[in-house]
Amino acid sequence: MNTAQACRFVKGISLASGIKYPRYVIGNTRDVSTGMEKTGPGTIFRSPVPDVELPVQSISDFLFSRFNTFGNTIALVDHGTGRSYLYSQLEDLSRRVGSFLARKGLRKGDVVCYYGTNNPEFALLLLGCSSVGVTLTTTNPAYTPAELKQQMTIMGCRTIFTIPALTAKCREVGFDDLIVMGGSEGGRPFSDALSDDGRAFPSDVRVDPKEDVAIVPFSSGTTGLPKGVMLTHYNIVSNLLQFRGMFVTTPEDCNIAVLPFFHLYGMGPVLMGTLQDGGKMVTLPAFDPEAYLNAIVQHKASIIHVVPPMVLFLTRHPLVAKFDLSRVRQVVTGAAPLGDALTKEFMEKRKLQIKQGYGMTELSPVASIDVEPVTIGTVGPLVPNCEAKILDLDTGASLGHNEVGEVCIRGPQVMKGYHDNPKATSQMIDKEGWLHTGDVGFFSDKGRLVISDRLKELIKYKAFQVAPAELEDLLHKHPAVLDVAVVAAADERAGEVPQAFVVIRPNMAAKEEEIRKFVDDQVSDHKKLRGGVKFLKEIPKSPSGKILRRLLKDMK
Repeated sequence: MNTAQACRFVKGISLASGIKYPRYVIGNTRDVSTGMEKTGPGTIFRSPVPDVELPVQSISDFLFSRFNTFGNTIALVDHGTGRSYLYSQLEDLSRRVGSFLARKGLRKGDVVCYYGTNNPEFALLLLGCSSVGVTLTTTNPAYTPAELKQQMTIMGCRTIFTIPALTAKCREVGFDDLIVMGGSEGGRPFSDALSDDGRAFPSDVRVDPKEDVAIVPFSSGTTGLPKGVMLTHYNIVSNLLQFRGMFVTTPEDCNIAVLPFFHLYGMGPVLMGTLQDGGKMVTLPAFDPEAYLNAIVQHKASIIHVVPPMVLFLTRHPLVAKFDLSRVRQVVTGAAPLGDALTKEFMEKRKLQIKQGYGMTELSPVASIDVEPVTIGTVGPLVPNCEAKILDLDTGASLGHNEVGEVCIRGPQVMKGYHDNPKATSQMIDKEGWLHTGDVGFFSDKGRLVISDRLKELIKYKAFQVAPAELEDLLHKHPAVLDVAVVAAADERAGEVPQAFVVIRPNMAAKEEEIRKFVDDQVSDHKKLRGGVKFLKEIPKSPSGKILRRLLKDMK
């Protein structure tokens, strides 16, 4: 690619995103069209977009400084009830929540948990925690009491913010310090926090944005059981601005929040990404087809963030034709791979481009996102202030463009580490700060990242993470199971579903339905063995004892 072509490519990005970029200087070591830079023996890939300034601020200070610009416009609204909050109210209400936390005896570094569905008040809890240095961990509302207890125990957390429908589950496993959003049934109402006089707000709290942990969502990483991902204030603020460098919302935009806030995609790019630019955030507690479409129409949504099962719905479901979605101008997908055929079908049928992003919880969460014109099959160029390299799967050598290997990412969005798990942290992040994603891919000539495979064991069911090790541990408790392996089975609607391969003990017997029921009765809905159970004489393993999952996936 020559210099003129490179400049045309970069210009295309700036026009698509609405951002004006300074003139590029074409140097000897870096191709601005691809973001590729030669550094010694290997290649480091960077964004074609210039780096952005990253302030060293807490999440609350960063967002509060922007709220003043937006005044008496609606920031948050609950679609079901119409309950709403203005930008001019958010800082005061968040500080009241901070005062409420301090009045309860919570101090900087303490942890509280959110166990519930999407609502506007979650944003006030998030900002209130940030303002006083309290760490927030988030939990899937579909978790069983046992799964909730496991996460709370790992985090050393006793205080749960929840919703009325989940208070019984909390109490079932011994948690009774409950603050309830949307009611008072089963605990203290969250309205007490919003009506706090604010006098207990600790004026002496000093948050260190680069060191203090703001949020701890849970992820399985590349392997093993779910782990707490420690994300600092600087991680989150940096990634908000990195994402904004490629994708801008405006005060005129409306975004529908149906992706769960407990998931970092919903909490970060969707919720905080909308608030940083003054857009309207409409919350729904869960994906209900008609309610979702009604929300898009009623609130004149211009941006929708989706996951692959929602793309399938928007593409093929007959209900969609009954609603006018003409106000939608931007569609973004992430959290799980979106197939090329479905991407093309959606774009042709809905006359909209869909931008696919790439990231993971450990990356706060965004590493790349496509730009218009969309290149089907890629997840776009890297976000600014971010580096990547591709490592040969056999030798570990750094590769160039169009060469396939493991994707590694370095940048300000890389997590601080896994909570209380230095071993897993060191396995994920090397001494030079590179996070080894466990994903396999390559960079095209135009600097677009293509994810082609996955080294890690994680199963993605409708974008929800399922750790094979967790289901394997459970299956090993069945009296008839001698050995087991759980893998991802392909599914058109869900993307992937868990499938178990089981070896039965000698002189014992078990049927598929018995094994499935044993698991399904003890786990959240997304972890159920929808891929079924297959019986083997032996689980294939390497000489070191590692399960050869790829062989299992190839079995018919």
